[in-house]
Amino acid sequence: MTEQDPALPRADSIDTSLRSPAQRFRTFAGILVNTALANITTSYLWFALTFWVYLQTRNVIATGVIGGAYMLLIAVSSISFGTFVDRYRKLAVMRFAAGFTLVMFVLSGVMFLLTPPAALLDLTQPWFWVFTLIILVGAVVENMRNIALSTTVTILIEPDRRANANGLVGMVQGLMFIVTSVLSGLSVGLLGMGWTIAVAIALTALAFAHLLTLRMPEEVRAAATDAHGGFDLRGSLAAVMAISGLFALILFSTFNNFIGGVYMALMDPYGLEMFPVELWGTYFALGATGFIVGGALIGKFGLGSNPLRTMLLAVILMGVLGAVFTLREWGWLYIAGIWLYLVLVPFVEAAEQTIIQLVVPLQRQGRVFGFAMAFESAAAPITAFLVAPIAQIWIIPYARSAEGAAQLAPLLGEGTSRGIALVFLIAGIIMIAAALLAFLTPVYRRVSATYAGTAAAAAETANTASSSPG
Repeated sequence: MTEQDPALPRADSIDTSLRSPAQRFRTFAGILVNTALANITTSYLWFALTFWVYLQTRNVIATGVIGGAYMLLIAVSSISFGTFVDRYRKLAVMRFAAGFTLVMFVLSGVMFLLTPPAALLDLTQPWFWVFTLIILVGAVVENMRNIALSTTVTILIEPDRRANANGLVGMVQGLMFIVTSVLSGLSVGLLGMGWTIAVAIALTALAFAHLLTLRMPEEVRAAATDAHGGFDLRGSLAAVMAISGLFALILFSTFNNFIGGVYMALMDPYGLEMFPVELWGTYFALGATGFIVGGALIGKFGLGSNPLRTMLLAVILMGVLGAVFTLREWGWLYIAGIWLYLVLVPFVEAAEQTIIQLVVPLQRQGRVFGFAMAFESAAAPITAFLVAPIAQIWIIPYARSAEGAAQLAPLLGEGTSRGIALVFLIAGIIMIAAALLAFLTPVYRRVSATYAGTAAAAAETANTASSSPG
């Protein structure tokens, strides 16, 4: 990667006059497709690892710790990821991340071949945790590409179309869930973990090769930035605090991640208790089509005049769904709840991205997106680490006891997973209360006003430029 020269002004770094908006959009589409392939591959291996571990151990603590560790690694590393995105060209960052992930997946395959299965699945031995960590690190570094992708929206897409572009990103993420949940379940059930790793290595290599063919001439050089070192926490915090209410926006987005930690720890165990692994992957893929629907709705209609209001309304609805979709141990209710929940996820994510892309200068966006990812990701492992042991040791045994089952039956019905359903219900209620309180805060009104003012100024600038001769 070639580091930028801090003395260079932003105007010398980005030149959108080189190509038309339609040509720039085609480049964005190519980057989006490539990122989709990379995300599909890492999620495919990640889902497979979670399925494989639970089926071999039947221990929700293991899945909760793995899920929490993944999000914790993202939280710890995202500041560095954002710093590098600001300091280097975006495509260079993407290529580095792709190559690093490929190396880590190859190492995981070598370790799987050389380690006896009994030792690899023994949670008291280091081999299981080393194997898991290698896969996790490869998957986490791939997330650097997602930060870079958000900045390419700013470079390649006109301001009034960025919400729609962020909706397309949501559609891609939905496709990732659909493909990976089906393939991961089938791979673990029919091929085994070894062949699953082999497929992941091949797809990662393909994505890396395709990425080398992409070009983004608008980025003449990396934007001049005040980012320093490889972990610019002070600069990241300064970039966030420079915009009034931006830290509050990140807090609003974090509401979604608190309940996400509960889902991370318990959603797969709940589904795997209800369905065989092959069917669970397929049913989850059916539910994940909601992600595509949500992204398509944003791509078509945008997020309205106040993306923050849209975000909080989506969070409230997500809390309602989380509270009710396991009130009875019915497969159709669970899948329908997942579908509706995933329709709403792109609205939360696209709203945050659209606001940041508009109000934060490009030379600081990497660190702001990295800080947001770090802060929001930290919420999920907190809940995952807390909820998984509590559910495994106390709530699930209580719900399966004769006394507990009788007490929960009027509210949650009967079934082997009533303990998990109780956790989902409580988490959903907390989620609703948090979002409703956010509407009442002065910060909500301030962020909404800041976005409206910046959007109006951007529209006026665009109209003036379009009406100027030549």
